[in-house]
Amino acid sequence: MAKVLIIGAGGVGSVAAHKCAQVPEVFSEIVLASRSVDKCEAIRDSVKQRTGREIEVAQVDAGQKSELVALLQKVKPAMVLHLALPYQDLTIMEACLECGVDYLDTANYESEDNPCFDYSRQWPFDESYRNKGIMGLLGSGFDPGVTNVFCAYAAKHYFDEIHYIDILDANGGDHGYPFATNFNPEINIREVTARGRYWENGQWVETEPMEKKWVFDFPGIGPKDAYLLYHEELESLVKNIKGLKRIRFWMTFSEQYLKHLEVLGNVGMTSIEPVMFEGREIVPLQFLKALLPDPASLGPRTKGKTCIGNIMEGVKDGKPRKIYIYNNCDHEECYREVGSQAVSYTTGVPAMIGAMLMVNGVWRKPGIYNMEQLDPDPFMEQLNQHGLPWQVKEL
Repeated sequence: MAKVLIIGAGGVGSVAAHKCAQVPEVFSEIVLASRSVDKCEAIRDSVKQRTGREIEVAQVDAGQKSELVALLQKVKPAMVLHLALPYQDLTIMEACLECGVDYLDTANYESEDNPCFDYSRQWPFDESYRNKGIMGLLGSGFDPGVTNVFCAYAAKHYFDEIHYIDILDANGGDHGYPFATNFNPEINIREVTARGRYWENGQWVETEPMEKKWVFDFPGIGPKDAYLLYHEELESLVKNIKGLKRIRFWMTFSEQYLKHLEVLGNVGMTSIEPVMFEGREIVPLQFLKALLPDPASLGPRTKGKTCIGNIMEGVKDGKPRKIYIYNNCDHEECYREVGSQAVSYTTGVPAMIGAMLMVNGVWRKPGIYNMEQLDPDPFMEQLNQHGLPWQVKEL
């Protein structure tokens, strides 16, 4: 049993708080902290209503190391689940290092003025975390996260070598708005408008945004347009999956979404460069975020399913093999269970499972790790038990 501190009171933080509360034999105490205490209190009340459990709330600015250290020293958690913005990864990792507390996040670090999407600033913590005897688990969401574990599971049970990986992420949900994002608009729009990137034959290949499209028939959803993006799990999987010849990441977007995004980009609303407006400096993308629906509010409106999985091709016992491992998640079922839509659910549940395996000692060892570096079997088992069942198809 362990006391955990969850930082972040958005959709993912809410799901993780509810799911941690469902397993009191693992998480004996839960503290939820955010800059917005009112959001924490709303989640606290929902957790109490749905599970009967009390959780504590606290206020913290996760961009301020001194505030984080003070909170960690007061709460004394076994570990931190960082489910706020990826801008804050390094600050929270530094605070955890100073206080000797295990760390988990769901997305790699990026700075507000440079959407870099890589692990180069987090991996160097490895030696200091080892010396301190604490663990940092990077990317324990769905993608990154579950998709990394799918690769490790396939490498362990289905292949001698994996040569080709395509990660496909489809959201077949409909929230009824003309334009909205299913997770933080700043992160979502930066990700979509960045240049595409994939690994092939030992090098990175760059593409223009949305240049490559694949119409794929997703189980439970049907045919959707999927576009090649760069996603951070590619960077660690290239290092850790042996024999890899190519790996790509694809995400679905509707024509309506892309048209809105094109127009907003053309008028400068997706820019992260500050502009002067009536005597004060504003960042257009941050202003746009304020105009768009809060992703955490989409739960009651969203219907349909998500489908996220990996198509993997390689050899087993000298013979070619190709499999598809995937999960379907229903938006309305997620809302009934924890009050959130499936995009938040598919990230918050793996965060809870990663934390569970760490506090139980199943995955715990000092240092910094990506998901595919750890034994996939216990994680895959917990996915089936906690709302994200998966299937394997031979192709």
